[in-house]
Amino acid sequence: METISFSEAFKYPFKRPMRLLYILLIFVPLIGWFALYGLFVRIVNEFVEGKYGGLPALHFMDDLVLGFKMFLKSLPFFLVYFIVVLPVIFYDETAGNLLSLILGFFVLPVLSVNFFRKKTVGSYFEFGMLGYVAGNIGDYVVAMLKQYALIFVFLILSIILVGIPAMQFTSWIFIANFYGRYVREEAGSYP
Repeated sequence: METISFSEAFKYPFKRPMRLLYILLIFVPLIGWFALYGLFVRIVNEFVEGKYGGLPALHFMDDLVLGFKMFLKSLPFFLVYFIVVLPVIFYDETAGNLLSLILGFFVLPVLSVNFFRKKTVGSYFEFGMLGYVAGNIGDYVVAMLKQYALIFVFLILSIILVGIPAMQFTSWIFIANFYGRYVREEAGSYP
C-alpha cells in the first residue's frame, strides 16, 4: 500500500458530497451519535485497507449497533487511561497536560486504529503496536503532522460549513494509512 497524498486525502470527503449530510445525525442524541460512530469505524477500516473511493453509505441500524458495541468495548481502556492521567494532572497540572499530549500524539492514535480494526476490548491494550510507531517514527510524525494540517484546512472550510463533516470523516485518514502500510503489511493479512 502506498502513502496517501495530502491532495487525495483532501478530496476524499467530496467524492460523494451528498453523504456529508450524514453529519446531521449529530443532532439526534445518542442514537445518531452511535450510528455515526459505527460509520466512522467502517470508514477507518476502509482507510486501513487503502480504499479511498469516497464516504461509504450509511447503514443506519448496522452502524447504530456497531457504534454502540464499540462504545461499550472502549470503556475499559478509557477508564484505565483516566486512572493513569488524572492523578498526574491533580499532582502537577503541567506534567499531566504534557503526559496527555504525548499519549495523544504517540499512543492513542495507533491504539485507536488497532481497536477500530480488530473490534475487541483487548486490542486497545495491545501496546506492542507502539513498536510500529517507534520503528517508523519519521513516517509516523509526518502522518500526524499531515493529519493536523488537514484538520486545520477543514477548520478553515468550516466557515462555509462543508469543513465540519469533511473534518469528521477524514480525521484519521493518515494514521489509518500508516497502520495499513506498516501493521497490515507485516502481518500479511487483515485481522
